Amino acid sequence: MSRVSTVYLLTCAAIGVAGGALLWGAGWASTALFAVVPFLSVGIAGLWLLPATVALRLLERPGAGILVGLISGLVAFPFLGAALWWAFFAELAFLVALYRSWSTWQYYAGAVFVGAIYPVLAAESFNLWAMQPWALVAFFALTIVGCLVGVGLGILIADRLRRAGVAKLARRRGLAARGLGAGSGPAGQH
Repeated sequence: MSRVSTVYLLTCAAIGVAGGALLWGAGWASTALFAVVPFLSVGIAGLWLLPATVALRLLERPGAGILVGLISGLVAFPFLGAALWWAFFAELAFLVALYRSWSTWQYYAGAVFVGAIYPVLAAESFNLWAMQPWALVAFFALTIVGCLVGVGLGILIADRLRRAGVAKLARRRGLAARGLGAGSGPAGQH
C-alpha cells in the first residue's frame, strides 16, 4: 500500500462520520424492532455494510472499509463492535483476492456471505432453530436481500461521488491518473 495521505484519511473520516450517523439510527431502529418483531430487524442489516462499501468502492484501497467501520463505530459508539464486524465482511472479498481485484461482483459476494452467516452466528438471539422451516428460509432470505440492498446503495452512492469528482486524490495511485479504478468503469461495470 502506498503512503497514506491526509486526503485519504479525511475522505475516510467524512464517510465514517456520515456512516456513523446512519448506523446510530440503524442500531437503535434494529434494537427497537428486535424487541417488538425480531424477525424484521434483520431486514435493515444491509445498512451496516453501506459505509464500508462506499469507502471501498470510492477509494479502492486496502483497509478503507475497516477504517471507515472504525470511524463509524466511534460515532455510533454503542455499536462500535457491530460496525467493525460488518465492515470486515464488506472488505473480506477483496482481502481474499489480496486486493488485486476490485470487481463489482466481489461487493455482492461479500453481502451474500455475511447475509448467510449472520443468522447462523445470531441463531441463539433469534431462537432461529425453533422456527418453522418456511420462517427459517424467509429469515435467511430477508437477511441476504437486506445485505444486497445495502451494498447496492453503497455502490450507487460511491459511483455518484466518483462521477462528481469526490476523492480523486485519495484513490490508489495510478487509478486517479486514469480517472477510474479497476472494475469501476463509467457506469460502475466490469
